Amino acid sequence: MTSCLPINLSDLLHPESLESSRVEFKASWDDEYTGLQVIHSICAFANDFQNLNGGYIIIGVEEKNGIVTLPPRGLTPVEVGKAQQWIRGQCNRIDPVYQPVLSPELVDGQHHILVIWAPGSQMRPHQAPESFEKGTARKFYIRLGSSTTAADAQPDLKIQLLQMTARVPFDDRRALQANVLDIRETKVREFLHDIGSGLVEVQDTRMLYRQLRIADPVNGHDAPRNVGLLFFSQDPEQWFPGARIEVTQFAADTSGNILEEKIFRQKPVHEQLRECLAYLENLSVRQTQKLPNCAEAANWVSYPSLALREALVNAVYHRSYEGTSEPIKVHLLPDRMEIISYPGPVPGLETRHFNGLDPMPPVPARNRRIGELLRDLKLAEARGTGIPKVKRAMQQNGSSPPRFDFDEDRSYFRITLPAHPEYQAILTLLDVANLKAVGDFPDALRRLKDAYTQNPGALGLALELARELVAQGDIHAAESIYDKFVVTNPGSNPTVLITLIARAYLDKNHKDQAVAWLDRLPPLEVIGDAFDAAIQEKRAGRMEHAHRYFKIAGHAVMQDVKALHEFAQVKIKLAEKARKKAHRNNRLAYNRLLDEARELLQRVVQMEAPRTRHAWAWFDLGRVLKWRRSPIHDIRHAFKQAIQFEPNEPRFKEALDRLETRQDGG
Repeated sequence: MTSCLPINLSDLLHPESLESSRVEFKASWDDEYTGLQVIHSICAFANDFQNLNGGYIIIGVEEKNGIVTLPPRGLTPVEVGKAQQWIRGQCNRIDPVYQPVLSPELVDGQHHILVIWAPGSQMRPHQAPESFEKGTARKFYIRLGSSTTAADAQPDLKIQLLQMTARVPFDDRRALQANVLDIRETKVREFLHDIGSGLVEVQDTRMLYRQLRIADPVNGHDAPRNVGLLFFSQDPEQWFPGARIEVTQFAADTSGNILEEKIFRQKPVHEQLRECLAYLENLSVRQTQKLPNCAEAANWVSYPSLALREALVNAVYHRSYEGTSEPIKVHLLPDRMEIISYPGPVPGLETRHFNGLDPMPPVPARNRRIGELLRDLKLAEARGTGIPKVKRAMQQNGSSPPRFDFDEDRSYFRITLPAHPEYQAILTLLDVANLKAVGDFPDALRRLKDAYTQNPGALGLALELARELVAQGDIHAAESIYDKFVVTNPGSNPTVLITLIARAYLDKNHKDQAVAWLDRLPPLEVIGDAFDAAIQEKRAGRMEHAHRYFKIAGHAVMQDVKALHEFAQVKIKLAEKARKKAHRNNRLAYNRLLDEARELLQRVVQMEAPRTRHAWAWFDLGRVLKWRRSPIHDIRHAFKQAIQFEPNEPRFKEALDRLETRQDGG
């Protein structure tokens, strides 16, 4: 049994992928009660009040509170046949006469259901009898939300429906200037395969195009509809100038210079959309930051993928392809992305609706078929959900809210996505580095201060400015940067600022102030943070803290010669403290710490490092071997190696002389 549906049956039975206004379920069938409801809904879908291209009625499937009951209750084959015959007959009572597509379907190989596909009509508005009684009045039925209602009871809605008389949305009109051969059959079948439609089994090309409603018979031949050319021709711009997407990347300075331009054209609009999204996502920077007191890492991207997708899909869906040659424009600026489409929103939509001050009104969409096909491809979802998703994605990413604007004449519509604050900081730091490279240090500092004033919660900016202030000897100003940062961005990890300030105090031999700052360190899990904290704690003489942070750094310490040596020295210091205590457990700790230090030092002397590092590592190894009463020739070898790397260091020769003196005396 070949399906007549342009959509995958599974998507219909899981209607979260469709608007509730486009799908209706009936658990069973009877001619009177269910039949009357079905005729009213068919009339409403045909009137297509919101330009969503009608909808579907599924008979034999129960729904309760928006949840579909599966497996379906189903109908008997006899009930399916009788229902089809009855619906065909009663649809002749719709004025003008309207016949939907009836498609018997088999679910899981055993449950028979009947799917009624009622696409938007090109002869609206339609009326249907209020009841089956003789002489009953006819009414205009429309869909509002998930309900079918008579527009006659609401004069404003009825007037709006009547104004839509014979006004078919541009994307669903016949393209008499083109030939049906301009539609590429391979692209049609690829599309149907991608969405899982049963129409892919239809072998006759003319019948396939008609059933998919991308072509219509005209004077003995078939003509394509505009949507067929937009989605299934090789170059939609041949008929619709401006049916392309242009991406322009601007320089970070105020010159307005263009860094790169990328144009997506000579492909169907949905292929342009996909390629443009992939291009923009590749440009987006992704970062992961570990937060204190939190098992999860904080992830951010310069522009969240979901916000990008919804904003660009909105532009492709809701722009006009009639009477404008302007393409969709994407402007990439240092601090934001702008997605601009032409013209502006349809009448009835105001700025307050996009800003969330008022709910979106049920105004007709500009294009009914484009949105439907994008939803079939899972590129778009239910109408009215795109803008809220953009807002939610930006908020979850830690970005500033999106902005929506259009002019009084509604000549354009623009969605502005602010770049993530940390991404803006990265661009600023690159700019500062360039200024320093050419020797313009005053402008570099000025640029840094201006950027930090605008974005005090960006860790990269705060750290770089604090470094500059410390380099100038103004530690108190760096402390002010820290104070402002933690107030502005309380969820972030300020470890790098803390260790920077502690290091500055240690450089001035102000140990007490350094320790006070190190006491502010949050629990650390990021390797880089742990390295720096461990080294500053060691300098402050707090070996237990330093040892803990080196352990947090874990295996990475073994790959860093400096950290490895510092860790060994911390273990030596802790061993010396343990030796001063007479308790047996401390003696065991003393021996264990020395053995661990020896292993670390033996690794250090085998790694690539500066001569001075090797010299002191051999010297420390000699001392550890001496305290652990290792063979004298091993101790002597270590001290001699130290002297070989640094022959002018007197402590190395003194240690070797003492060793030889003791041996001679004993």
